[in-house]
Amino acid sequence: MGKVELHLEIDAELLAQANEKGVVLDAALEAGIRAALTSDSSDAPIGIVAAVAHQRLRPAEAEAAAKRWAEENVEAIEAYRRRIDERGMFGEDLRRW
Repeated sequence: MGKVELHLEIDAELLAQANEKGVVLDAALEAGIRAALTSDSSDAPIGIVAAVAHQRLRPAEAEAAAKRWAEENVEAIEAYRRRIDERGMFGEDLRRW
């Protein structure tokens, strides 16, 4: 099978780490794609319907993940709340209800 030239974007820090470790990028990419094609779908990104089903099957995991997310993003959430308190909601002046 022939090779195809491909333009990709990658996180700069990840690329620097790979270069430091001597990772051969094209080989790593091919290995990653092969692994993704042969693995079960449990490691693959999931859509919204599958995510809801996952939450229903594992509510404790979903609750823990939600709590972790809220803790990791507490500063942004508070900044958003302050902005809304100060400026109001976008388009609030246009609402008729």
